[in-house]
This record gives sequence, C-alpha cells and structure tokens, in this order.
Amino acid sequence: MATRRQFLAGAAGSGVIFCGCGLHRAAAATGAPRRAVAVGGKPVRTVDVHAHCVFAETLPLVGNDRSIIGPSVRGAEETFLDVGKRFAAMDAQRVDMEVLSVNPFWYRRDRDLAAQIVRINNETMAALCAAHPERFAGFASLTLQDPQLAVQELETAIRQQGLKGAAIGDSVGDREFSHPDFHPVWAKAEELGAVLFIHPQGVPELSRRLAGNGWLPNAIGNPLATTIALSQLIFNGTLDRFPGLRIIAAHGGGYLPSYADRSDHACLVSPAGCDPTIRLKQPPSAYLRQIWFDSLIFTPEAIRHLQAQVGASQIVLGSDYPYPWSLRPVDHILACASLNDAQKRAVLGETAARLLRLKA
Repeated sequence: MATRRQFLAGAAGSGVIFCGCGLHRAAAATGAPRRAVAVGGKPVRTVDVHAHCVFAETLPLVGNDRSIIGPSVRGAEETFLDVGKRFAAMDAQRVDMEVLSVNPFWYRRDRDLAAQIVRINNETMAALCAAHPERFAGFASLTLQDPQLAVQELETAIRQQGLKGAAIGDSVGDREFSHPDFHPVWAKAEELGAVLFIHPQGVPELSRRLAGNGWLPNAIGNPLATTIALSQLIFNGTLDRFPGLRIIAAHGGGYLPSYADRSDHACLVSPAGCDPTIRLKQPPSAYLRQIWFDSLIFTPEAIRHLQAQVGASQIVLGSDYPYPWSLRPVDHILACASLNDAQKRAVLGETAARLLRLKA
C-alpha cells in the first residue's frame, strides 16, 4: 500500500490537480469565523455526508460538456471546487467536515471512457482529502456498467486511496442494483466495510408526466428513484444476502420511510405479484433499520417522522451542498424536540464518524 506522501507524489506526477489546495487561511479571510456546534454543553464535530463536487480534469473527456453539473441549477458552478470558497461556505453552515461525492454522469457512456473519468475522480478526490483531512472525506466513483472493474476500483479506493466508500446512482441502464451482476460489488463493499451512498438520478421513463412547472423530475423523480432502488434491494433479497452492507440513502430515503408499512402488505394482498422463491428473513419495513438516511428533509417534523420509522441512530446530516436545498442543515436538527441531546449529537456527526471510520 502506498503511503500518503507516495500517493500525492504519484497524483502530481500524473498531472492530476485540484483547485485551491493551499488555501487553508482563505475561509477566515472571506467570511466570519467558524462557530463550533455544541449540544447540551458538549461540542460535536458536524459531518455532512451529502455534499457534491465535480473535478474539472474530467471535462476534456466529455468534450467540455458542462451539462454534467446541471447548467440550469443554482449552485452548479460551485461543484467545481474552490477550497477556500468551500471552507467559507462550510463555516457559514456550521459544517466541520463534508463527505464529498460526484454524481455519476458516466453510467451511460462508453465503458473505457467511464473508467478514465472514474480514475481521475478517485485520484483527485483522494489527493484533496489527504491535503485537508480535517475538512474533507470522500466517496469513490465506480464504473458500475462493468461490475468486475467496479470491484477493483472499490478495493483500490478503500485500501490504497483512503476513501470511505462509494457514491452510486439508483440503477445502471436497465439493471436494478438487486441484479446478480452487482453481487460481486456488494460483496466487496461488505468485505471492506465500505459505505455505499445511494444518490438518485431521477426516473427518465416518467419524463412526460413529470414535465411542466415545479421541476418535478427532481422534486418527485429523485425521491421516487431512491424509493425504487431501496425497495428492489429489500424485496429481491439483496439485503438478506449481504446483511453487513452499509448503505446511506440520500434525501431521507425518498418516500419509502413515509409509507414503508404498505410494503409489508403487498405480497399478502397479491401473491401473484411476488416471487414465491424469495423468502425474506424479516418484514420489508424492518430492513429500514439497517439503512442510514440523510437529514435532507428540511423540518423538525420530518425528522420526527423519520426517527419514528427508522430510529434516531439511522439518521445522518446531509445538505446537498452546493445546491441550495438546505443552506442551514444544522438548524432543523438542533430544533427537533423529538431528539434528545445525545441523539442530536449523533445525527450531527457522531453516527457518521463511526459509520465512515473517521479519525478523531
């Protein structure tokens, strides 16, 4: 295994760079000093597991197609990471650490091109996190259209590059993540203790019905895509096959936690709609308690409901930064009356620190 010094030297030698690595003091120069978060008189390191970036080094590989960042979306340009500006934004949000991920824009691209994008993403992410270990941790990218390659990428990411897991979409092409093709990837993730962060990519099959006002492809489509992905993993027995799999679901897990009890009744009402050869070890709703969910559901009442469904121990902080869904992600956790002080500290950072094996 390469040392951090050897890895950084190798990354520099390959021409991999990132923006603003030396700007440790820029945050203090561009914004107010960071205010530490304390709950019940005890400080807590706040860890945002849902924060995005894009590395400019991949742009030439896609013909400088900036649609990979969402050109009409507020905050999209800030995914090209300027470390000083990001530190200042984190300080304003009272976020001590971000766990960075790149939304997978390469699943529909040629396998070899996707592999080049993933290599650059992972090398650059690892170098960035090694340079700023007190502020950044990272999820790897995977070439999931080739699961065997993804296994190798995940092993390298965890064992050599110091990344904490992988950010994945909600499906790849016409294959759900419960498809046997992906079993080697989930087996490797389980073996390594790697966290899989499921971030949805929408439901393009519903584009006609989601057209019109309200940005419904995201407002409805993204939570729906997560709901489908999690349901497929549950109902097809993937979570039984890999009980040690560590999954974080974005956006509070979509709609599944709000309507999970319906899942328990489906096969009782319509046995013809279910596979008799798949016998789950638990009721479908019980699997929610082995998944973690980010807190990007906006209000204390939404947190109370999610807590009632999955338990406070399964909730972690998430903002979706730099997209401005929640620019004060800490506030609704601090205001949540259903969480006691210990639970608030856990949601704000302690659970993520244990899950991701972050150093103190």
